[in-house]
Amino acid sequence: MHQSRRNFLKTSALFVAGSSMLSNELFAAKSKNELLGVQLYSVRDDMKKDPLATLKALADMGYKNVEHANYINRKFYGYSATEFKKVLSDLGLSMPSGHTVMARNHWDESKKDFTDAWKYTVEDAATVGQQIVISPWLDESLRKDINDFKRYMEVFNKSGELCKKSGMRFGYHNHDFEFSTQLGGEKLFDLILQNTDPKLVVQQLDIGNMYGAGGRALDIMKKYPGRFESMHVKDEIKSEKGEMGGYESTVLGKGVIPVKEIVDLGRKSGGTTQFIIEQESYQGMAPLDTVKEDFKIMKSWGY
Repeated sequence: MHQSRRNFLKTSALFVAGSSMLSNELFAAKSKNELLGVQLYSVRDDMKKDPLATLKALADMGYKNVEHANYINRKFYGYSATEFKKVLSDLGLSMPSGHTVMARNHWDESKKDFTDAWKYTVEDAATVGQQIVISPWLDESLRKDINDFKRYMEVFNKSGELCKKSGMRFGYHNHDFEFSTQLGGEKLFDLILQNTDPKLVVQQLDIGNMYGAGGRALDIMKKYPGRFESMHVKDEIKSEKGEMGGYESTVLGKGVIPVKEIVDLGRKSGGTTQFIIEQESYQGMAPLDTVKEDFKIMKSWGY
């Protein structure tokens, strides 16, 4: 995700052609609960203008799963949890995960409990059918002191316990600062992995966000096998925008990231069952056209 996504959160091989395509039998074994989806932030402007038409367009492309990035005042894109679940169901769609920032003020330290706002977030996520409640941000105030940081990782675990009561789990999604920032001589990303319970806290590995900060998904998955149940699948190219370490997302196979090798490793030993396509920059293409191309490429790879 690039800088505009950060602000948004704070305030609320090319397609394989021809008949010579490899058989799916040559790919790593596909688990029965594996799914392919799309992060709706990829088509954020379309969702803002006409969520129903946009969701229908995604369903018509072949998508069966979406991941939200808009939950405001207990509504998903303007719909209550019950209403949005019906909207999705009528289109043959499911929403196994979604992004809502768990901010520092969602935890009441004096009461040692979550505020109603976060409890409602979890309740509505369960109603709409999510399996994972994902927070895609960590406030800067929490990245300054290692003891403060580790204490907040316990809040992550407690959020996992809260989600578990509703049959879900809590998750965290990385950007780039987890790899560029260190506390006590260790990268934030390593501290997150070391101080969260994998039974309670899912790691959603964004393979693109980390690239400009030196993070390499293949190395990370080898270091922490089985820890990445969810993955944001994206490719990156050099960017003149000066954000995310000088990179921006592009259609799969057109950038510098070995995406197929990464998703195959995720399937084989990363523990990955949710492969969520996300594209935030488009290089002149219509956003819906980019995620349509991404979907075709992932399907050609056996996903």
